[in-house]
Amino acid sequence: MSDCCTPKGYRKVFNEKSACKEAKNYRRKGLDATSRSIVDLLRNRGIGGRTVLEVGGGIGAVQIELLKAGAAKAVSVELTPTYEAVAAELISEAGLEHQVERRLMDFAENGQQVEPADIVVLNRVICCYPDMAKLAGVAADHARDVLVMTFPKETWWIRLVLSVANLGFRVARREFQVFVHSPKQIVATSERHGLRETINRSGFFWQMIALERVSSPV
Repeated sequence: MSDCCTPKGYRKVFNEKSACKEAKNYRRKGLDATSRSIVDLLRNRGIGGRTVLEVGGGIGAVQIELLKAGAAKAVSVELTPTYEAVAAELISEAGLEHQVERRLMDFAENGQQVEPADIVVLNRVICCYPDMAKLAGVAADHARDVLVMTFPKETWWIRLVLSVANLGFRVARREFQVFVHSPKQIVATSERHGLRETINRSGFFWQMIALERVSSPV
């Protein structure tokens, strides 16, 4: 991992306070719009009996909703432990303790320790990792059927906003940075690992792409 982003840096940004805030919002309002679009996409595609792997899923709200929609099992991979206590509370409240496994690791570096899944989700994660090609490649290799990713759109004003945010991180001496990776390069990397793009949607800030295993039916 690049020196700009370390586990300590991630833990400072994605801390216990932010986990509690996200959980409070989820309990009150449900999923945010971007996460809801992922769940709706996968539910419409058919989720019954499938396995889910989510990298950087935080409190695990997407996993919980997919399990409620009929998925068989979910595995969550997180880089730091700051979300684990809150995630465990939400999983228990939903009665899904036996269907969720949570792991702590750098997925791009140690993905071989995790079994592939039918569905792999990276929701607002690839923009927080410096080595896009490695992370996208490992994620693609783990997707038996479909890979869904969301990340910032590549526009001048989004680059400006994130540049200002990154300046703030540097001033605060946070070992963290947000990246605007090229969507074309993200797709190209995933396709080199046997996937093909099937959906590409843009919202106000976030872009969502879905890629399927070439041998899978559309």
